[in-house]
Amino acid sequence: MAAKTLILMLFTLMSTATPNSYAAPLSLPDSLGSQVYQRNCSVCHGQNAEGAENWKIQNGYGELPAPPHNKEGHTWRHSDKMLQRMIKQGWRDPFNKTKRLTMPAFENALNPKEIDAVIAYMKTFWTPVQIEYQQKENIRR
Repeated sequence: MAAKTLILMLFTLMSTATPNSYAAPLSLPDSLGSQVYQRNCSVCHGQNAEGAENWKIQNGYGELPAPPHNKEGHTWRHSDKMLQRMIKQGWRDPFNKTKRLTMPAFENALNPKEIDAVIAYMKTFWTPVQIEYQQKENIRR
Protein backbone atom coordinates (compact mmCIF):
# COMPACT_ATOMS: atom_id res chain seq x y z
CA MET A 1 0.00 0.00 0.00
CA ALA A 2 2.80 2.43 0.88
CA ALA A 3 4.52 1.71 -2.44
CA LYS A 4 1.30 2.49 -4.34
CA THR A 5 0.92 5.75 -2.45
CA LEU A 6 4.53 6.69 -3.18
CA ILE A 7 4.10 5.94 -6.89
CA LEU A 8 0.88 7.97 -6.99
CA MET A 9 2.62 10.88 -5.27
CA LEU A 10 5.52 10.77 -7.74
CA PHE A 11 3.17 10.62 -10.71
CA THR A 12 1.11 13.53 -9.35
CA LEU A 13 4.20 15.63 -8.73
CA MET A 14 5.63 14.95 -12.18
CA SER A 15 2.38 15.40 -14.08
CA THR A 16 1.56 18.82 -12.63
CA ALA A 17 5.02 20.38 -12.66
CA THR A 18 5.56 23.38 -14.87
CA PRO A 19 8.73 25.36 -15.50
CA ASN A 20 7.53 28.01 -13.03
CA SER A 21 6.17 25.66 -10.35
CA TYR A 22 8.26 24.63 -7.41
CA ALA A 23 7.93 21.37 -5.55
CA ALA A 24 10.42 20.25 -2.95
CA PRO A 25 11.92 16.89 -3.91
CA LEU A 26 10.13 13.84 -2.57
CA SER A 27 11.76 12.58 0.59
CA LEU A 28 11.81 8.95 1.69
CA PRO A 29 11.61 7.84 5.36
CA ASP A 30 15.32 7.49 6.18
CA SER A 31 16.32 10.44 4.05
CA LEU A 32 17.62 13.87 4.91
CA GLY A 33 14.07 15.19 5.34
CA SER A 34 13.22 12.54 7.91
CA GLN A 35 16.46 13.15 9.77
CA VAL A 36 15.94 16.92 9.83
CA TYR A 37 12.33 16.48 10.95
CA GLN A 38 13.19 14.10 13.78
CA ARG A 39 16.07 16.31 14.94
CA ASN A 40 14.29 19.68 14.79
CA CYS A 41 10.53 19.38 14.43
CA SER A 42 9.35 16.23 16.19
CA VAL A 43 9.83 17.62 19.70
CA CYS A 44 6.85 19.95 19.12
CA HIS A 45 5.03 18.48 16.12
CA GLY A 46 5.38 14.79 17.11
CA GLN A 47 7.52 11.96 15.80
CA ASN A 48 4.82 10.99 13.32
CA ALA A 49 3.73 14.56 12.52
CA GLU A 50 0.70 14.16 14.79
CA GLY A 51 1.09 17.57 16.46
CA ALA A 52 0.68 18.49 20.08
CA GLU A 53 -2.25 17.20 22.09
CA ASN A 54 -5.23 19.59 21.94
CA TRP A 55 -3.51 21.58 19.19
CA LYS A 56 -6.75 23.42 18.34
CA ILE A 57 -7.19 24.79 21.88
CA GLN A 58 -5.22 27.74 23.25
CA ASN A 59 -3.08 26.87 26.25
CA GLY A 60 -2.83 28.84 29.50
CA TYR A 61 -0.74 31.53 27.77
CA GLY A 62 -3.33 32.00 25.05
CA GLU A 63 -1.18 30.25 22.45
CA LEU A 64 -2.12 27.44 20.12
CA PRO A 65 0.10 24.35 20.52
CA ALA A 66 2.06 22.96 17.57
CA PRO A 67 -0.28 21.65 14.86
CA PRO A 68 0.13 18.32 13.10
CA HIS A 69 1.87 18.18 9.73
CA ASN A 70 -0.02 15.06 8.71
CA LYS A 71 -3.36 14.85 6.91
CA GLU A 72 -5.19 15.97 10.07
CA GLY A 73 -3.45 19.35 10.11
CA HIS A 74 -3.44 22.29 7.74
CA THR A 75 0.21 22.45 6.64
CA TRP A 76 -0.83 21.23 3.19
CA ARG A 77 -2.82 24.42 2.67
CA HIS A 78 0.37 26.50 2.48
CA SER A 79 2.63 26.90 -0.53
CA ASP A 80 6.23 25.72 -0.36
CA LYS A 81 7.34 29.37 -0.30
CA MET A 82 5.16 30.05 2.74
CA LEU A 83 6.41 26.91 4.49
CA GLN A 84 10.01 27.89 3.72
CA ARG A 85 9.39 31.33 5.20
CA MET A 86 7.74 29.89 8.34
CA ILE A 87 10.66 27.53 8.90
CA LYS A 88 13.30 30.19 8.25
CA GLN A 89 11.71 33.08 10.14
CA GLY A 90 9.58 31.26 12.70
CA TRP A 91 5.87 31.71 13.20
CA ARG A 92 3.42 33.31 15.55
CA ASP A 93 -0.12 32.14 15.01
CA PRO A 94 -2.30 35.23 14.48
CA PHE A 95 -4.85 33.84 16.94
CA ASN A 96 -2.30 33.71 19.77
CA LYS A 97 -2.70 36.24 22.56
CA THR A 98 1.04 36.62 23.05
CA LYS A 99 3.40 38.37 20.65
CA ARG A 100 6.24 35.83 20.75
CA LEU A 101 7.09 33.36 18.03
CA THR A 102 5.63 30.04 19.11
CA MET A 103 7.60 28.31 16.36
CA PRO A 104 11.26 29.30 16.49
CA ALA A 105 13.17 30.49 13.44
CA PHE A 106 15.50 27.88 11.93
CA GLU A 107 17.28 30.16 9.46
CA ASN A 108 20.58 29.84 11.33
CA ALA A 109 20.15 26.13 12.05
CA LEU A 110 19.01 24.71 8.69
CA ASN A 111 20.32 25.34 5.20
CA PRO A 112 17.98 25.66 2.17
CA LYS A 113 18.53 22.02 1.17
CA GLU A 114 17.50 20.83 4.65
CA ILE A 115 14.44 23.11 4.65
CA ASP A 116 13.32 21.78 1.25
CA ALA A 117 13.96 18.21 2.43
CA VAL A 118 11.86 18.60 5.57
CA ILE A 119 9.01 20.13 3.54
CA ALA A 120 9.19 17.16 1.15
CA TYR A 121 9.16 14.80 4.13
CA MET A 122 6.02 16.43 5.57
CA LYS A 123 4.31 15.88 2.23
CA THR A 124 4.69 12.11 2.70
CA PHE A 125 2.02 12.36 5.43
CA TRP A 126 -0.59 13.98 3.15
CA THR A 127 -3.33 12.47 1.04
CA PRO A 128 -3.20 12.69 -2.77
CA VAL A 129 -6.00 15.28 -2.68
CA GLN A 130 -4.02 17.41 -0.19
CA ILE A 131 -0.89 17.12 -2.32
CA GLU A 132 -2.83 18.26 -5.39
CA TYR A 133 -4.25 21.24 -3.46
CA GLN A 134 -0.79 22.21 -2.24
CA GLN A 135 0.66 21.96 -5.74
CA LYS A 136 -1.96 24.44 -6.92
CA GLU A 137 -0.96 26.75 -4.07
CA ASN A 138 2.65 26.54 -5.29
CA ILE A 139 1.57 27.69 -8.74
CA ARG A 140 -0.73 30.44 -7.40
CA ARG A 141 1.82 31.91 -5.04
